[in-house]
Amino acid sequence: MAKLTWSPQAIADLESICDYIARDSEYYAKLFGQRLIAAVEAIPGQPYIGAVVPEYGMEDLRERRLQNYRIIYRVRDEAIEVVTLFHAARQLPPNRSTD
Repeated sequence: MAKLTWSPQAIADLESICDYIARDSEYYAKLFGQRLIAAVEAIPGQPYIGAVVPEYGMEDLRERRLQNYRIIYRVRDEAIEVVTLFHAARQLPPNRSTD
């Protein structure tokens, strides 16, 4: 199974999402954070089951969704890197660097 890593951006995104939810409920922020982490940890088992990110069309850049959030990750030879997490209502800029 591929090694899973989180980019600094993805870690910051997770914290930001949970902080935002916690404004209304600490309980649901913790619950959602746990669900998001579980979804990410399942990726290495079937990395190509996620859709290609339409904004980029790159075969190695994939996404899975959890409720209203997109989990963007890169598939490498022996590793999966979580690139970013964000609300699905937002769009990635078409020329955004993901390296």
